[in-house]
Amino acid sequence: MESSESQNSTTTDESQTSTKKDNSPKTSPPSSRRQKWWLALSLLLLLLAGGGGFALWRVLQSGSSPPATAQQKPRATPVKLQEVETSTVVESSQYVGNLNAQQEIILRPKTEGRVTQVLVSAGEVVEQGTPILELSPERSQAEVEAAKARVQAAREARNNARAELQALQAELKSAAAEVKLQKEEFRRVKFLVSQGAQSQQQLDQARRNLEAAQSTLNAAQQRVQAARSSLEQANATLAQAQANAQAARTDLQDKNVVAPISGEVGDIPVKIGDYVAVGDNLTTITQNQTLELRLSIPIDRANQLRRGLPVELSSAGGERTLATGQISFVASRANPNTQTILAKARFPNREGELRDQQKVQARVIWDKQPGILVPTTAISRLGGQTFVFVASKPSQSQQQEQQGQQGQQGQQGKEQLVARQKPVELGGIQDNRYQVLSGLEPGQTIVTSGIMSLTDGAAIMPAPQGSSTQKPQPQ
Repeated sequence: MESSESQNSTTTDESQTSTKKDNSPKTSPPSSRRQKWWLALSLLLLLLAGGGGFALWRVLQSGSSPPATAQQKPRATPVKLQEVETSTVVESSQYVGNLNAQQEIILRPKTEGRVTQVLVSAGEVVEQGTPILELSPERSQAEVEAAKARVQAAREARNNARAELQALQAELKSAAAEVKLQKEEFRRVKFLVSQGAQSQQQLDQARRNLEAAQSTLNAAQQRVQAARSSLEQANATLAQAQANAQAARTDLQDKNVVAPISGEVGDIPVKIGDYVAVGDNLTTITQNQTLELRLSIPIDRANQLRRGLPVELSSAGGERTLATGQISFVASRANPNTQTILAKARFPNREGELRDQQKVQARVIWDKQPGILVPTTAISRLGGQTFVFVASKPSQSQQQEQQGQQGQQGQQGKEQLVARQKPVELGGIQDNRYQVLSGLEPGQTIVTSGIMSLTDGAAIMPAPQGSSTQKPQPQ
């Protein structure tokens, strides 16, 4: 810009000078010509000074910059590291089924009637014997009272018949004693008559007395027999009256529908004023304190299946554990069609989270033993083989390269690690972790994140502060 303006200025001056030359005399003063030359020389020196400074700055910059190869060297990849530890490896099997309540009763009326009261609410927990519904009880109560009166009358008649029998039995006993006495008297008189001590007339009198006593005894026996028959009839009448009263009381109790077991009341589809018949569904009572799950176990697990095995229960989607129970029953024979063995597991429901007919996942735990578990994020696959990256110290040549990179070393202040790809043999999966059967040892450090961007021997560094994984010691 400076040079251009100076040239324009020079051109303008020259034009003005040319114009002046035309209007002035042919010869110009020497001082004006020297000023023009000094101005042009000054402009030239300024241009040379600016270009040289720029060139010098470029040379100094190029000398202080690192070589292109050093700038292009890859930096260490930040990753999360985890030390391999011995964990508990669980051998288990997953099953799906529906929970069953320990006991469930459907309440149905034993007599017809109209609903007069609903005494509980759906979902309420009740004890055995708690009234649930009441059906119109007026007529049944009157029948019970009448039956009670008939029982009382029959009882009084029975008591009278018993008292009369007792009196007649006393008379019979007295008549029997009299007969015995007259028989002795008759034998005595008969002996005396044979000895001539008494007359035949006295013997005849003794015979008549004996016969009269025997007649009295026979009459007493007949009256006792009749009294016994009357008492039996009175007892039968009382029993019938009592049976009628019991039937009336039972009918009255049937009008009051009570809970046959303790449990939770289900939905109540009837309301006050509804007329119900025998067999109609009134509600349900369910015991949810303990629930049961039926499991069909493959027959090849028969040697491991036994009572007391732990079973973990989770929701149908497996999001969280609901309860822990154990095998409570194992069938003695297999199903011939499915070749499975029926087993039942029981689960306590103290918190009330489980429901009858709830669909759940059950994990039967067959065995527990020590082993190595690694996160699924640490596993890479290549050509059908599984690998993990183990964090190791760099080789001697890599250490020398690191020492040459003073700029990077100065910034981080930490020794760099490298990722070594190592093949492993995997077992089952447990809580998003694979069991490692071979290829790893406790104490080694593995990479658990960023493995997709790693290659064998790649430089790595622990993730920055704030990461959930701290840097373990390198192997």
